[in-house]
Amino acid sequence: MKVGIVGAGSIAFGMATFLQQQGHAATLWSPSGERTKALSAGEPLVAAGAIEGTFRPAVAASAEELVGGAETILIALPAYGHKNVFDRIAPHITPAQTVIVSSHASFGALYLSRLLAARRIAVPIVAWSTTLVSGRQTGPTKVQVNTVRQSVDLATVPAARSAEGLATCQSLFGDRFVDRQSLLAIALSNLNPTTHMGIALGNMTRMERGENWGQAENVTPKIGRLLEELDRERLAIATALGLEVRTIFQHIHLSFGVPLGSASEMHQAMHAIGKGGAGPTTADSRYVTEDVPFGLVPTAKLGRLADHPAPLHEAGIGIFSAMYGRDFTAENDLLAALDIDSIPLPQLQTLCHDGY
Repeated sequence: MKVGIVGAGSIAFGMATFLQQQGHAATLWSPSGERTKALSAGEPLVAAGAIEGTFRPAVAASAEELVGGAETILIALPAYGHKNVFDRIAPHITPAQTVIVSSHASFGALYLSRLLAARRIAVPIVAWSTTLVSGRQTGPTKVQVNTVRQSVDLATVPAARSAEGLATCQSLFGDRFVDRQSLLAIALSNLNPTTHMGIALGNMTRMERGENWGQAENVTPKIGRLLEELDRERLAIATALGLEVRTIFQHIHLSFGVPLGSASEMHQAMHAIGKGGAGPTTADSRYVTEDVPFGLVPTAKLGRLADHPAPLHEAGIGIFSAMYGRDFTAENDLLAALDIDSIPLPQLQTLCHDGY
């Protein structure tokens, strides 16, 4: 299958290597054009870790070129870039294509659905709860793939196209998906924002000083307990909305293959087997600049809609806003474009099922 990948960072690189390893054709598009210069000049993409090898994905010069040559379009860049790329790819999408968002954030699938509805077309838009791969870009054409997840939750908008969305994902990536049948469930399934909140709060001075430090090994018992309490808030919101989502313990176990235990114990086990990863070496990290506005903020909004407030999520938003001297509640351009505050819960539930 021909897959156009929007993005050229660690996840996009990892996905390109995975797809090519499986015999599919991958094309990368960097919205800025900067991150694919070396690949365009002929340098190969080199993967190490959970995926090993040298690969040569194609490079597209524009959104139109990327979409025009793809059967499936995969969004693989931080959430603060999603609205921009949705705006750029939407005019070129055809009814025969499928869009996968890896990973989904802030009702982006609804925003893309609305853009396509304005053109009177609809396609399966598949929202993943997390990324298939995790890792870190180690050079302009190098990626360290830490893990390939064995199970990923998804939902398709509109829900009537769920079978198509699931089949496409299975054809490309194997039988590793759980269809949650609800975009609302996926909106409450991404564990990165809460995990990264605890990690960043506990290690901010390391980040600011640019230290090299192990991420999982520094999820100490008290940080682990904070992650567990944040998870309880998220689960309470899901339960109030009648949704089934994974716990933090299930997520870590399925993603990294470590035994069930406390959040701290499981992170220590990840570190022991070499899957703990490295912590951010700058305060200008997506752990804050992406995950606070595009992860904590929408979860807190859903908590208020469901009449199950999330005080720890709200506190995290306020603390990080104070630390950074900026209002993270105002930085989510997807929620602003959807005017999410004006949509009552029943209407939001319908949109998450049917799309626009």
